[in-house]
Amino acid sequence: AAASGSTGAGSANGDGAASDEDATIPQRIMLAQSYKEDGNVNPAGWLMSEKLDGMRAFWDGHAGKLWSRAGKAVHAPTWWLSSLPRNIYLDGELWLGRGQFQACMRIVRRQDRPQVWRQVKFLVFDAPDDRVMVGGQLGPNSSPEGYEERYEKANSAIAAAASAAPSMSSSSTSSSSSSATPTIVAELHPYQICRDRHHLDDQLTEIERLGGEGLMLRRPKSTYRPGRSPHLLKVKSSKDDEAVVLGHENGRGRHLGRTGALKVVNRMGKTFKIGTGLSDAERENPPPVGCVVTYKYNELTEGGIPRFPVFVRIRTDVDPDEVRGGGN
Repeated sequence: AAASGSTGAGSANGDGAASDEDATIPQRIMLAQSYKEDGNVNPAGWLMSEKLDGMRAFWDGHAGKLWSRAGKAVHAPTWWLSSLPRNIYLDGELWLGRGQFQACMRIVRRQDRPQVWRQVKFLVFDAPDDRVMVGGQLGPNSSPEGYEERYEKANSAIAAAASAAPSMSSSSTSSSSSSATPTIVAELHPYQICRDRHHLDDQLTEIERLGGEGLMLRRPKSTYRPGRSPHLLKVKSSKDDEAVVLGHENGRGRHLGRTGALKVVNRMGKTFKIGTGLSDAERENPPPVGCVVTYKYNELTEGGIPRFPVFVRIRTDVDPDEVRGGGN
């Protein structure tokens, strides 16, 4: 299992620091590859859903612990965690809404305002096979669960947890309050079957029009396997990736006296500068050396360097070692 220890919100409820990290979590999470419009993948029949602009989270319902993609304990309030299903692993995202990633991260980082967690939903899109999560592989006489089977397993677990959810009043985060309403924080993230490339393009256009990030494609009946999977694809109009900040280049002209560009290295080991996309406030107080940032770009040069990279945001939920190690 991911970690032993008491059910609750980690150190916020008195657990020791040893339970605040689990180095195995990044090794157990399945990550997406990018969809390429090169004809090699026909999306017809694939399972299509919105790509959420939230924080990836992994729920260990056996230990009662919520983890970030980087294997850091997420210190949600006990009343929030207690509404999640037990005895199951769930993979999903903490989500406030489209374009609310930074607001979500501010809530996650703070531990002194539990009431704001009412805004946070855990949108679940997978329920990894228990045997894979615990032992890393299936036994000789067992077969892996296909995605649809895992999805229904998650659906049943979430429905059962919702029916037994503790209650919370509008003025308190205590589950013992009177005049309270059920606390339901986990929801199943819906998908639809993609008909063809035109259907994919139409849905991508609509999601982006609504302020969404893009789409995800999942091969039907595919198994859950850690690392970047060819059976899970992210679809976006613009290309993006992560990089680790190596340093800051001094600005010139109107940016004199503050940061002009970030010096970064991406998961392919390519070093380059990102000078576009930084706000005035970010130039005054730039992303620190060693942190992970997301950037978008048009295409790669023949040398593999991103052309016209644009800073998007800091990614405190991604481990720098994952990027330095190629993300596999």
